[in-house]
Amino acid sequence: MSTTRTSTPDILRKMSAEMIGTFAMVFAGCGAIMISHASPDLVGHGAVCAVFGLVIMAMIFATGHISGAHFNPAVTLAFASIGRFPWYQVPFYILGQCLAAIAAASLLSSIMGNDGSLGGTALASSLSTGDAFLLEIIFTFMLMFVITSVATDSRAVGQSAGIAIGGTVALVALFGGPLTGASMNPARSLGPALISSNLADLWLYLTAPILGAVLGATCYDWIRCDPAEDSAEDSENADGCC
Repeated sequence: MSTTRTSTPDILRKMSAEMIGTFAMVFAGCGAIMISHASPDLVGHGAVCAVFGLVIMAMIFATGHISGAHFNPAVTLAFASIGRFPWYQVPFYILGQCLAAIAAASLLSSIMGNDGSLGGTALASSLSTGDAFLLEIIFTFMLMFVITSVATDSRAVGQSAGIAIGGTVALVALFGGPLTGASMNPARSLGPALISSNLADLWLYLTAPILGAVLGATCYDWIRCDPAEDSAEDSENADGCC
């Protein structure tokens, strides 16, 4: 991986791209949950999942070539953990992602009130904390496995990254939404939780996705390992770009 440090203006451009993408994800996705809570006949669970998948897909195509389109602290940390993203940029990315999620939740609150806890993630009443923790690890593992494939492997069809990742988000949300909210993203859970003051189980959504993402990235990096390709790809994918 290239050791050349990115200039301050470039870091700010990348951070801004991450903020715009994360804001769009939380504003559209959590907004859809709030509308579904108020008018379930108008927006059902499937539509909410589609919104999350579509906004992720759109923002990846819009900003993937600028920042890598992480929109997720767990993704950023996972890429860094396998040497596909520079550690010195990690704080900037995570700060931007979290601030954007908080800003999106704040705007939703000012427009729509706190209906549906601002689309925050919550555990199903029948689910134990331990089971929910395991599920979030599995959900994020699946997502990060796909992301690592399309972002770091030259054999994957990189141009279809937005479709593959957005589709995975929607697919996992269809199954996992009723169980844990299928967060897979600490920033996505943090914003609504802070603004709605609903901090129950927030620790789970801040930790389990990070663990799942690191495991997913590590697993794909291991099964794809080709020493002949690694040196060339490291320079091409220094930002973990989609």
